[in-house]
Amino acid sequence: MNSSCGDGRPREPALSEVEGSRPSGTQQRLFRWLKFNAVGGIGIVVQLAALAVLRSWLKLDYLLATGLAVEIAVIHNFLWHERFTWMDRPARRPMQSLVRLAKFNASNGAVSIVGNLGLMRLLVGEMKLNYVASNLIAIVVCSLVNFVLSDRLVFHAEANSATPST
Repeated sequence: MNSSCGDGRPREPALSEVEGSRPSGTQQRLFRWLKFNAVGGIGIVVQLAALAVLRSWLKLDYLLATGLAVEIAVIHNFLWHERFTWMDRPARRPMQSLVRLAKFNASNGAVSIVGNLGLMRLLVGEMKLNYVASNLIAIVVCSLVNFVLSDRLVFHAEANSATPST
């Protein structure tokens, strides 16, 4: 490109414009992991807000409130991961998105719910720690496992198959 900067100097080409400058597999995974964590950060806010409403306002048991809050965050995160984190691996048909949602819920949802409930039972039930602080600890512990499952199981299989799963 022959465009210039605001001060008249020639603009340096963007990395994507330089031939042979494609990011390495490690760089791509790191960038995807950062996107995953950005979505997860928003998901934490969604989960904590849901937990606060369910526990403090609706007075649900902390374990039931945790399970429901996790499921709300799982669905939120899936929608953003499909459209942002793994947007380079789009679903070819609506049914493929539903299959992905089922896989995501079964993998990430299971890790998040079992991990969160187990850790909440330990941290709140046994150790008598604050439920919000305990929930943050549980979220962090589960996040790395969830990234690997998403990348390898939920979004990876469709990217490499000749025909979409139904």
